[in-house]
Amino acid sequence: MPRNDWTRDQLILAFNLYCKIPFGRIDHRNPEIIALANAIGRSPSAVSWKLSNFASLDPSLRSRNIAGARHGARADKGIWDEFSGNWDKLAYESERLMFQIKGGVPKEEELFPEGKSVEAIVKIRINQRFFRSAVLAAYNMRCCITGLSLPELLNASHIVPWRIDSKNRTNPRNGLCLNAIHDRAFDCGLLTVTTDYSVRLSPIIQRAKKDDTLLVFFRPYDGVRITLPSRFKPDPEFLRYHNEAVFRTQ
Repeated sequence: MPRNDWTRDQLILAFNLYCKIPFGRIDHRNPEIIALANAIGRSPSAVSWKLSNFASLDPSLRSRNIAGARHGARADKGIWDEFSGNWDKLAYESERLMFQIKGGVPKEEELFPEGKSVEAIVKIRINQRFFRSAVLAAYNMRCCITGLSLPELLNASHIVPWRIDSKNRTNPRNGLCLNAIHDRAFDCGLLTVTTDYSVRLSPIIQRAKKDDTLLVFFRPYDGVRITLPSRFKPDPEFLRYHNEAVFRTQ
């Protein structure tokens, strides 16, 4: 019988889903896996195994010795490398494919169907949505500092700001899952996460002794190690940039 190899589009869709569901939910009974399997003409077990194969390629998961499929591993690694080389392009392409198999278009395109400047805005919004989904899934929908788990209060925080590094705007390793207050403090440089994954407070907060509420929100976490994600561990080089260029030391 002829081999039923995975197409590039199918692999991109599988990788998109790999990024957006928590690692512990990679299972053939997961409704999201079943839905994708039905859409691309694969079995839920095949999709689940493909996601596990991507996990076996994930540097953040190497210590777990995850078994991956040998057949097709070269194609899987090719997709992994393609995403890693250009997260912005592949995130957008995979999101567009995901919308297509669901029988629709991104709602941004329904609102703004024409124009190059509008196309750029649509791409940014779609990629921001992918980044948020990937980062929150990696941290199992919990703030990496406080453990808060209400999705409405969680943000995917860029370590290196969006405006600074266009190549890594959509790279989940350039993200932290933070609650809204600590996200704002991180963005303003009032706190940082060091390269050994510990929280460091700015002296500006340390000096605010008269503001009891501020101290309650921040003081208990100074020097505490963040909860690391199940995958896409923050890149130390990105953290170093935040330590040196964003964090306020005075």
